[in-house]
Amino acid sequence: MSVLLIEAFYGGSHKQLMDLLQEELQEDCVLCTLPAKKWHWKARTAAVYFMQTVPTSTNYRILFASSVLNLAELVALRPDLGKLKKVLYFHENQLAYPVQKCQERDFQYGYNQILSCLVADVVVFNSAFNMESFLTSIGKFMKLIPDHRPKDLEKIIRPKCQVLYFPVRFPDVSRFMPEHKLAHLEKIIGVKRNGDAYQSEGLPGQQESRALGGLMKNSNVHFESGLCEAQPGLCTTQHEGLPSPLTALARLNKSEASESTNPCQEEDKQHLTFNLCNILSGRDYQQRPLHIAWPHRWEHDKDPETFFKVLLKLKEKELPFHVSVLGEAFTEIPDIFSEAKKALGSSVLHWGYLPSKDDYFQALCMADVVISTAKHEFFGVAMVEAVYCGCYPLCPKALVYPEIFPAEYLYSTPEQLFKRLQNFCKRPDTVRRHLYKGETAGFSWAALGGKFRSLLAAEPREDL
Repeated sequence: MSVLLIEAFYGGSHKQLMDLLQEELQEDCVLCTLPAKKWHWKARTAAVYFMQTVPTSTNYRILFASSVLNLAELVALRPDLGKLKKVLYFHENQLAYPVQKCQERDFQYGYNQILSCLVADVVVFNSAFNMESFLTSIGKFMKLIPDHRPKDLEKIIRPKCQVLYFPVRFPDVSRFMPEHKLAHLEKIIGVKRNGDAYQSEGLPGQQESRALGGLMKNSNVHFESGLCEAQPGLCTTQHEGLPSPLTALARLNKSEASESTNPCQEEDKQHLTFNLCNILSGRDYQQRPLHIAWPHRWEHDKDPETFFKVLLKLKEKELPFHVSVLGEAFTEIPDIFSEAKKALGSSVLHWGYLPSKDDYFQALCMADVVISTAKHEFFGVAMVEAVYCGCYPLCPKALVYPEIFPAEYLYSTPEQLFKRLQNFCKRPDTVRRHLYKGETAGFSWAALGGKFRSLLAAEPREDL
């Protein structure tokens, strides 16, 4: 067990990554976690908890943790861990996080991440936008200190930074796909229909649709990883159609830059009761309204207010549509959710978190369009998963989205979003015939797993 995995907020994409790494490393790792509740308290106090609970071992060589943990505090409290190669992974950064009300205590969260970077050996970000928004904000952020401010911290931290996109392990969704989406599946995975089964070109031993789940992992086609040092001139090649982090950053600048059991959602699980046999049939497909999905956390930074305002405007225009509001809710749920559910009425197809991954991907496969209205996004696992399931994405022309999605899937204002959805409601067939023009394979574990393995298999430091 040479790798120590620490996650102070074990939920959502944080959990997804740690589970994937643990599955890959198997007996060569130890995973220590705290539940995904009360994020602010985890950021403040997790180091002391892990000081007491992380088992000591002379076998550790690498410590991998997300940036929720104050790494500086932990290595000060546990000098034995300070000797390891320390890899810090940023799912999000607090320097670019939108807060509802700025308070003095908010400074501490960003400051903790800066301290963690200073003691880490390698700092990894899940997108170029995440990395640059953090590094370029350090100087302004430190000016909040009234006097005797540290200097040149960006210059100290930047050389140890790199981008490694979040690795998504795409499941076999072929059994959930309606007929019109099967061409999409063939395009993104590179398989051809063989009767009622799917078979990969170049993989004659693969049979039937269940082989798709392992196809990305077992394929002998290798994509560029998206790993990029935060220095000029590096990582200039990439998989066709998927930008490297540096070229993605240039495109970004050019474009102007789940385990919930919440009772509010539990009562709504029965909404996923649409007849799959009818929806999968060609007859029903031609007639059914546009199906819109919103698969995000029920929190203010995902801007549900804008999303529901647009939907209610569609409703006022008497345009036909269905909506599935997915995603996880935590202790405090914005009031807009209960208000919108009532106002949308019969347009609601499903409302609430789906603990079963099969149910979740089934809902995405049944949807036509997936929407983001986020004010905060550094990668967007849910959007990438939805596109993999054949949804047409509509995202803000901001944040990480220009790095991930081609320009035609971006909107600049809520009014533009409304007009796009208005047209789709009138002609849902245009969406259902559409083949996504971007790339998802480069975000798969098959493409990125090798880089993560290299990151966690480095030679131990000489001073161990």
